[in-house]
Amino acid sequence: MELLDRLDVHQGAETKSIELYRGDLTNMGPDEAVDILIVSAFPNDYLPTRFSLIGALWVKGVSVEDLSCAKAVDLRKTCSCWLSAPLTAKPPGIAFDRILCFEPLVRGDPPEVVGDIFRSLVPFLGPNGMGTTVAMPLVACGDQETPVARMLSPLLEAAVNWMSHGLPLSRLKIVVHSSEKAAEAEVEFAKLKSRYQAPSITTSATPSSNTAAAGLKSRYQAPSIATPPKPSPDFGVFISYARQDWDKVSVIFEGLKDRKGLKVFIDREIEIGAAWQQKLFKALENCRKMIAVYSPAYLESKWCKEEYNISYCRQIESGETIIHPILLYSANLPYYMRMINYVDCREGNVDRLRSFCSELLSAITTASE
Repeated sequence: MELLDRLDVHQGAETKSIELYRGDLTNMGPDEAVDILIVSAFPNDYLPTRFSLIGALWVKGVSVEDLSCAKAVDLRKTCSCWLSAPLTAKPPGIAFDRILCFEPLVRGDPPEVVGDIFRSLVPFLGPNGMGTTVAMPLVACGDQETPVARMLSPLLEAAVNWMSHGLPLSRLKIVVHSSEKAAEAEVEFAKLKSRYQAPSITTSATPSSNTAAAGLKSRYQAPSIATPPKPSPDFGVFISYARQDWDKVSVIFEGLKDRKGLKVFIDREIEIGAAWQQKLFKALENCRKMIAVYSPAYLESKWCKEEYNISYCRQIESGETIIHPILLYSANLPYYMRMINYVDCREGNVDRLRSFCSELLSAITTASE
């Protein structure tokens, strides 16, 4: 594969990379290996069409349909994806260990789609995950014929946000197969340079072949983006909940609101749009703790899962206990949610909810002293 550009993303002292390639994801060399390959499919449709990555894999002897029959982890109901078992007896050019199949029931506009992809990665990366390096095609630009320019900008925006805010993804390879689309991708990089150039950052001269990426690098390496500010100890608690559960969640809100100077944040105002994930990142950064109120409705809510995943990444990054889950109603929790101890308040036990508030207030007060 041919490396076209590389974008460094900083998370504290760690430097991660987003790399743009022209090439074939089914013909990678050993030095190009990654842990996970992302493919995209319509629900339960793994037909190896001529111009799809699933089709190219099938030609090489890797059947996504066969892998789907023996999934290692199936999170399609909660995270729109499933993870394959490790590949064995890999054919030449297959330089990845597992496939993550992104399979949403409903597809939105490109900014929404790419955000979903990174949300899908959260359960599989990190200390107990399956790796830290990922390769993916420029999704929706094949059979779905979405223009390259519409996909590349939101894809980079989502990748930088997630990686700089704690997603344990050290290396992301975005691969464009055709020379024509690769040329479009380079043009889009050039446009992004002028749009995202950070005026406060002085950059050194770069080789002419990399001028297209220079603006992107300066933009995303700017301290205001690459190194997120630590939350102020004066901020309080973010309650992540499904609106259907408000009658019981209001008990938590009233039990914490303005107690011992604690400010409680409930997100009910963010509008759906291209910038909604960034708004969530900022809101959650400003809180010391996040209460996740588990229920069947919570697991069905895209917003709730986004709030949880952002906090989950932040908890991994900081090593601090940020998420305080409550099991409000019986629900089939994904394994990465079950990894964090929750307070059992089934089925909407009000007395236990009030006890939880007292215990959390006591813990926050002790930690502040």
